[in-house]
Amino acid sequence: MSPSDLSAPLPLPVRSQELLARLAVRRSASAQLLAAPGPSDAEVEQMLLLGARTPDHGKLFPWRFVILGPQSRAELSEALAVLGETQNRTGKEIASLAKLANPPLTILVVSTPIEGHKVPVWEQQLSAGAVCMNLEHAANALGYCASWITDWYAYDPAAVALFGVEDGESIAGFIHVGSLTEPPLERPRPNLAHKVTVRP
Repeated sequence: MSPSDLSAPLPLPVRSQELLARLAVRRSASAQLLAAPGPSDAEVEQMLLLGARTPDHGKLFPWRFVILGPQSRAELSEALAVLGETQNRTGKEIASLAKLANPPLTILVVSTPIEGHKVPVWEQQLSAGAVCMNLEHAANALGYCASWITDWYAYDPAAVALFGVEDGESIAGFIHVGSLTEPPLERPRPNLAHKVTVRP
């Protein structure tokens, strides 16, 4: 079915034990440990199509993608290291650039909200966050591991400019994608008794 065929009905959801099982063990990877192989060009396109199927109040599509290949990430990491030195960033902050340099693929998700629209900016930003999560699920479904991160260079104005982020835009996340040589360990999860309120 063509994405532009708005007259075609979509299938109703059916119970998927496979999807439930995947969600039950979903785990972000350590970006520094992601290695080749990474997604093919066709798989990246599929990830983007799935990532864009996100809740979007107002049909505004208030986000965009930037595909960062190895060359661009190496150049950005070098420029960010120089910037970090001039800003007296800590050694840990400089070392965090490995998250950007190492993975085979990085998809930068840029939040592009429309100011003054009846849909609040916050809801538009939430849509960009939902895109990030969809991309993680798509990567996992294709057999890859993914890491959704931000870091100091996602918020520093001089650093953000290096990524071509324009006025009024912000970085929703870097989605790093690749493979792991060992499965990730589980992490702490919340006790839902402390997080759920039931109101009859």
